[in-house]
Amino acid sequence: MKEFERIPVTKVQRATKFITTGAKIGTNYLKHYGKKLINPDVTKDQLHEDNANDIYNSLSELKGGALKVAQMLSMDKNLLPTAYQQKFAMAQYSAPPLSYPLVVKTFVNHFGKGPEQIFETFTRKAVNAASMGQVHQATLGGKKLAVKIQYPGVGDSIKSDLAMVKPIALSMFNLNPVEYDEFIKEVETRMLEETDYSLELKRSIDLSQRSREVKNIVFPHYYPEYSCAKILTMDWLEGKMLGEIVAKDLPAGAANKIGQAMWDFYHFQMHQLRAVHADPHPGNFIITDDYKLGIIDFGCVKVIPENFYNVYFRLLDADILTDKKKRDYVFEQLRFIYPSDTAKEKAFFMSIFEKLVELLSRPFRAESFDFSNDGYFQELFAFGESLANMKELRESKKARGVGEAIYINRTYFGLYTILHDLGATVKTGY
Repeated sequence: MKEFERIPVTKVQRATKFITTGAKIGTNYLKHYGKKLINPDVTKDQLHEDNANDIYNSLSELKGGALKVAQMLSMDKNLLPTAYQQKFAMAQYSAPPLSYPLVVKTFVNHFGKGPEQIFETFTRKAVNAASMGQVHQATLGGKKLAVKIQYPGVGDSIKSDLAMVKPIALSMFNLNPVEYDEFIKEVETRMLEETDYSLELKRSIDLSQRSREVKNIVFPHYYPEYSCAKILTMDWLEGKMLGEIVAKDLPAGAANKIGQAMWDFYHFQMHQLRAVHADPHPGNFIITDDYKLGIIDFGCVKVIPENFYNVYFRLLDADILTDKKKRDYVFEQLRFIYPSDTAKEKAFFMSIFEKLVELLSRPFRAESFDFSNDGYFQELFAFGESLANMKELRESKKARGVGEAIYINRTYFGLYTILHDLGATVKTGY
């Protein structure tokens, strides 16, 4: 895989890269419409593939916030055409890494010496690379370690990156500007937290210790003495990345074991800790040889405020769609509807969110749920696609939903998707 010798870090350098990318996208559109003049039956498949390649290649060089947004969008199977999903999903754990001299420079800046002077062995090539940082394998005192190094300039560029990626997101994916602004405010807060490895170290130790009784979950041990704001060192967990095993035949019961562990882990966090690992993509999990679930990344954690928790999880109440008074109260608190909406708007948005709540809460309505059920996911994705193409939603002047819910919704969507890919049946009774 190609390694980058440098990352554009100044606003001018990064803005230039965005402008260059925009010009490439414009050229792709011109080529597409030129072909369509000759052959009206030409589809947008090649256009999507060309744009996906150009955007991903540029964001891979920039790293940071823009690439992270691409990763997040790749998890939404309703929002993006397949070409974007497949390409952007690479940001989860196989983005092009930094070259070794840049890694050494980061160590020298923070520890006054290179990694080979700290560890007994240290791989010169990254074993894993994602949107915010990359992982190298090291050894010390007979222990195998994972050392995560943050890309240079990531934290300083997040705000400007997210501002620059906005026009691309709005124009290419037909997003509602009001919804996008609500989304980006919350994303910016979480991303800034993700760039603070000292915070991640603290949360990793705390959440892993408090979750250690959850069945079939394993966590690495963390090493504060070899960690800092831009470097995080932990035990190396042996096993395979979750993304490597979901498409393979698993032994009888293994998928259910992994799926149940994941379900129990997330709901323990949601309801007991009120702080949740809010980045459930396959690159953040290791599956051990005995099919236990290893949690290797607490960079993105959503702390759930008590007042929000008390409203949001009423959506799982059995009578939420039949008790009109309760439904109206919860829907208004979560800004699905507004007191200022017209009667027509209220009826329209009420019907949408009633359907959405029924669909997303369905796994909770029985003692167990079969996430391999293609019919359920086809219904879910079809409804999501209809929402993405709904003019009333795209043109609404009000954000439909509160910022606090963005990462909780994303967590559930990621969880459901992984369980579906595993084909797991889990005990879900709420």
